[in-house]
Amino acid sequence: MADFESQIARGRASSDVDVDVGLRNFMLGVYAKMALGLLLTGAISWTIASSPEVRQYFFSQSYDGRFHFTLLGQVAQWLPMGILLIAMFTRAFNSPQASGVLYWLVVSSIGVSGAVWFLLYQLGSITGIFFITASAFAAMSLWGYVTKRDMSTWGRFLFMAMWGVFFAAIGSIFIPGMRLGVSVIGVLLFAVFTAYDTQMLKRVYYQVSGSQYGMAVATNMGALNFYLDFVNMFQFLLSLGGSRR
Repeated sequence: MADFESQIARGRASSDVDVDVGLRNFMLGVYAKMALGLLLTGAISWTIASSPEVRQYFFSQSYDGRFHFTLLGQVAQWLPMGILLIAMFTRAFNSPQASGVLYWLVVSSIGVSGAVWFLLYQLGSITGIFFITASAFAAMSLWGYVTKRDMSTWGRFLFMAMWGVFFAAIGSIFIPGMRLGVSVIGVLLFAVFTAYDTQMLKRVYYQVSGSQYGMAVATNMGALNFYLDFVNMFQFLLSLGGSRR
């Protein structure tokens, strides 16, 4: 993943490069893989939330009706973060096979912890927020695809902001008044991340288009970045406008 990100930073192709068939097919492949990841996450989350026999391994319910993660559930909740940190600081996932394993492992573990969506929010609300997220994601990704503005210098600021939102989200657990502000900033941040990741992925394509190996890694890592942008935006929007059970 570190090599993948450095490859993005070294990309010299400008964002106004004419669209070609290869780029279009590559991007469609990344979007399709992201969509499959979202489908798997939803299926796992729904299965766990709707099956008490399975749910008991990951969630416990207190006397007041609130759900809490069990020890196994907490492992699933924090597993994606641990995997992504390992991937960020090592070269453990820089092959097509390993990057594919990384993607599906993150997707599956988020599917486990994501069962809390169906436990806390009404199904109609989840569906509505999902389509709002899909519309916002599509709009921002399209903008990132066609804009001539060079966003390559935005990366450091966006990653710093991401960590700021992460720690603020943890703080909002103890200071509920922070939640609204954190959610609004989170939605805006990952909307911008979507445009940024789209443009960076175009740059990577022109760097690795002659290598089947590089294209496979770029597809997996591109789908992972898009997936994380979508899921984070969805969670913040759900926190803002979701109807609780």
